[in-house]
Amino acid sequence: MKNADAPMGVVFGEIIFEKNEWNYNSIKSYCFTKNIKIADDYPEDKLISTRTIDSLVIRNEQGFEIKGVGNQISGMDSERFEISIEEIAYPFYEEEFPHHVKAYKEMFKE
Repeated sequence: MKNADAPMGVVFGEIIFEKNEWNYNSIKSYCFTKNIKIADDYPEDKLISTRTIDSLVIRNEQGFEIKGVGNQISGMDSERFEISIEEIAYPFYEEEFPHHVKAYKEMFKE
């Protein structure tokens, strides 16, 4: 994940879909079918953001699950879709995302 809020245990970044069929319409349909709450929906712009998707499993490149208290998908067809994972517990967060922790700590060095 490219972006973070290390003290809050948050990471977020672009989703790279394995199949190109995931877009605004497929995400909205999936949410409707699975009874997932939508936070924002702008059909004219094909922009959508979800609430937490409890059944969503997010794995790192080694296949280990990255668990957080919440997660959301947001984005639009004409740009990209992002995923955010909130409140990932330490020490796992620091082990999985040491570069984000280091960058945060560097902000306070004199």
